[in-house]
Amino acid sequence: MLVSAKTSNYFFLYFATQVSRRSSLKPSVTKANPTRMTSNHTDCHYCLQSLCGRKYALREENAYCVTCYDSLFANSCEECKQPIECDSKDLAYKGRHWHEACFKCAKCNCSLVEKPFAAKDELLLCTECYSDEYSSKCFHCQKTIMPGSRKMEFKGNSWHESCFVCQYCRQLLGTKPLITKDNKNYCVPCFEKQFAHHCYSCKKVITSGGMTYHHQPWHKECFLCAGCKTQLSGQRFISKDEYPYCEDCFGKLYAKKCAACKKPITALGGAKFISFEERQWHGECFNCAKCSVSLVGLGFLTQQDDILCHKCGSAT
Repeated sequence: MLVSAKTSNYFFLYFATQVSRRSSLKPSVTKANPTRMTSNHTDCHYCLQSLCGRKYALREENAYCVTCYDSLFANSCEECKQPIECDSKDLAYKGRHWHEACFKCAKCNCSLVEKPFAAKDELLLCTECYSDEYSSKCFHCQKTIMPGSRKMEFKGNSWHESCFVCQYCRQLLGTKPLITKDNKNYCVPCFEKQFAHHCYSCKKVITSGGMTYHHQPWHKECFLCAGCKTQLSGQRFISKDEYPYCEDCFGKLYAKKCAACKKPITALGGAKFISFEERQWHGECFNCAKCSVSLVGLGFLTQQDDILCHKCGSAT
């Protein structure tokens, strides 16, 4: 069957960001610790206490003492639920925040700080734990398809991109058309070289849906009645001189006619017929001309063109 593989860019490796104390808490790669007083800021914007000689933090260009900043703006840690104070690193991911010490894999508890991680059902996992729990196994090598790598999906199975190759030429299949035989995948040119049959009628390759007649391969659409050219695949037909015919054409061209009903005698389906003195009958038509009793397997008498049972013949 000719199909195409699908690809999925899989998956999502993230790095947490540290929140800047100077930037409206937007994610940033730098962290601004509370700093010493400068000439531009003299008082806390909230409590109005002097900042001279004290640490402070900036938010939207306003200066706050550490106490006010923590009470007003500190984020709550997702893990321990405690405020992330001004002196602590605030690691953020998708609107959630963690202390540096709390930013850990939900399964093995290893730190995820400055490491790639994956998210699953609101849980953060290191790449190793995510792979063990959720990553697909390559159908070819049975090894884990790691997050962030490209995988190929076909018929419900997954492959590393480098493992999804033609069984014969070993070239990457990618999203090219392919044909599967005995659970092995082949590019179309290799399959045709190795396995494909050529239709006896049109001489083209049969990739699917073929049939055999007189030990020769045919496309189903090429297997036609020699008389009317009707497609015969899935239909009853009769062979004559190595040519196939539908029942109607064979009856019109070659079949003998029943002496009783005048219809062709084709013998399709193993039907029996009776022959006597150059005349033929369907088995169901070989009856006494007077009483209509079946004469199949019985003795009979003739009277001109009629056939009669012994009782009717004797009474004549």
